[in-house]
Amino acid sequence: MPANTLHRQQQVSPFESKQKISTVSCRVIQRASRSVVVYASAGDRLSLFSPSKVNLFLRVVQRREDGYHDLASLFHVIDLGDDMEFSKLPAGSSVDKLVCSDPTIPHDDRNLVIKALNLFRRKTGKQECFEVTLEKRVPHGAGLGGGSGNAATTLYAANQLTGRPASNADLLTWSGDIGSDISVFFSNGAAYCTGRGEIVEDVQPPLPLNTPLLLVKPPVGLSTPAIFKALDWNRRSTADPLQLLQEMTQQKKLTPEVCVNDLEQPAFDNLPELADLKQRLIAEGSDKFSAVFMTGSGSTIVCVGSDAAPQFLSDEHYRQLFVSSARLIIRQPGAWYVPSGVAA
Repeated sequence: MPANTLHRQQQVSPFESKQKISTVSCRVIQRASRSVVVYASAGDRLSLFSPSKVNLFLRVVQRREDGYHDLASLFHVIDLGDDMEFSKLPAGSSVDKLVCSDPTIPHDDRNLVIKALNLFRRKTGKQECFEVTLEKRVPHGAGLGGGSGNAATTLYAANQLTGRPASNADLLTWSGDIGSDISVFFSNGAAYCTGRGEIVEDVQPPLPLNTPLLLVKPPVGLSTPAIFKALDWNRRSTADPLQLLQEMTQQKKLTPEVCVNDLEQPAFDNLPELADLKQRLIAEGSDKFSAVFMTGSGSTIVCVGSDAAPQFLSDEHYRQLFVSSARLIIRQPGAWYVPSGVAA
């Protein structure tokens, strides 16, 4: 469907027929200043901001014998995030307690937060259990790594609250045991990642941190395993990922030529409306967006250069899209991430 025909349909969301498989209620939000890191000694309560990420480019290099895929991607942490609060439970407690604002998210060891706590105890020998309160803002099934950010924030918090028995390098290495995207949050915020995503190399941010981003996600999540399974190897980009990294770094701006994502093809094949949305954003944001691309395995579209939403997103039939501005963020050594504090 041509991009300029989306709004000519009947007054029905182009994603409405797919909403039954959605697992998150999406809404338009604005950015606001979130939690500030509290440095705590053992026994204190700790409140932290839990960030998400975008993939500025993503190449799928090869399929591995273990069923995973080797990737080459430039990740950057962003300040769309959740709020998390941690406290140690009384001595003798044997079960962690997770309280989450999203009732659709599991509270047991299917959740990456609980997996992270189990991993931390297993690796460090610590016995403490924790109560965790999670205020969700990052949609899931979005390609934004919100759950991975929660897991990384949990590992950082558990380490702080137990006297810092592990180094940052330890946490980075261990995190690969429970997820591919978690390790990037133990970088400085900008990282070239290879392997499954767990091999992390710090790089300088390729853009000014105040570059405005607009995130647009339909109310439909996409399954990462299903997207990888639908990848057509003959339709991948042939771009050299190191060359993409060099060009981004030299240009200090993003363009469509460097914002390659090999997973757009299977995502758009699975959800053609997502391809239509991308084209509509390109067409109506041509005077303000330098690049428009999908992050991760979808279904979030990232627009670079402005966080002003195009007028069509306020139409009634786009009412259920998640729309948020964002900024790139980094962290200082030993500290955790804090949001930019730039108003929407």
